[in-house]
Amino acid sequence: MAERSVDLGWLRIFVEVGRSGSLSSAAASLGLTQPAVSYQIRRIEEQMGVALFHRQHRGVELSPEGRRLFEIAEKAVGGVDSLVRSFRAEAERPAVRLRTDYAFSALWLIPRMHRFRLLHPELDIQIVATQRQERHSESGDVAVVFGAREEFGSEAALLLPEKVAPICAQGFVDKYGPFSDPSRLARATLVHLDTETPSPWFDWKSYFAEFGISRDSYAGHGDLRFNTYSLVVQAAIGEQGLALGWMGLVDSLLAGRMLVTAGPVLSAPNRGYWLLPPKSQSVHAAWLTEWLVREAAAM
Repeated sequence: MAERSVDLGWLRIFVEVGRSGSLSSAAASLGLTQPAVSYQIRRIEEQMGVALFHRQHRGVELSPEGRRLFEIAEKAVGGVDSLVRSFRAEAERPAVRLRTDYAFSALWLIPRMHRFRLLHPELDIQIVATQRQERHSESGDVAVVFGAREEFGSEAALLLPEKVAPICAQGFVDKYGPFSDPSRLARATLVHLDTETPSPWFDWKSYFAEFGISRDSYAGHGDLRFNTYSLVVQAAIGEQGLALGWMGLVDSLLAGRMLVTAGPVLSAPNRGYWLLPPKSQSVHAAWLTEWLVREAAAM
């Protein structure tokens, strides 16, 4: 079956006639009638004021002027057809979409994404990051969301259980430390992650509460607040204060000594990042979910 192509009007008709040397053959190739093709050629010649073809007993032959135009037009039509084929090939490539938050996508997923692409180079990945906490996956989307076990169904898999520790740059410890116990942390400048609703994860208030420490007298004195975790981490790297670091998200920064831990680790085994499989499963979504589970387990 002939391949579909973009209609370039008179230019395509001219090229097809020039290529075949026959009005009737061109008409058959283009799905037109022979009189319609003949009419279009006459109109082109009238508009240009030159004869593009010499009529012969068994077809047509390009004139010198027609040959010059044909050399340019054939490249143009061929280039457009090639580009359209690439557009269609891209549109037909298999794709899978992953929904998650900014912190997981920026600090955990993207640094590892090249490994998945090496395994499945034929698959396009669309990452949709949002601050809004989703509690379900869309019909064909994979989702990784933060929450507690009771919020999700039995098909959800815990990728990263919540485990946090105070983190900061070594320079901040040198200037204001050491932070030998949590009460020393409470007297330092803190970097907070703000949320629109009550925090679903450890924040500084709940962290200190685990140690029976009240920080009311220090609250708001020089602290920093951000609404995205990436900015919290950047502030900590820039020696602006102490932040809470989620193990799994900041591991590479700790390994590279861009950040150091500055206090006890707390964990919430039933809380963390959960993998929610799509409602309508596909082989491509299955590849992604299996890879996510393997990567998390390898940690």
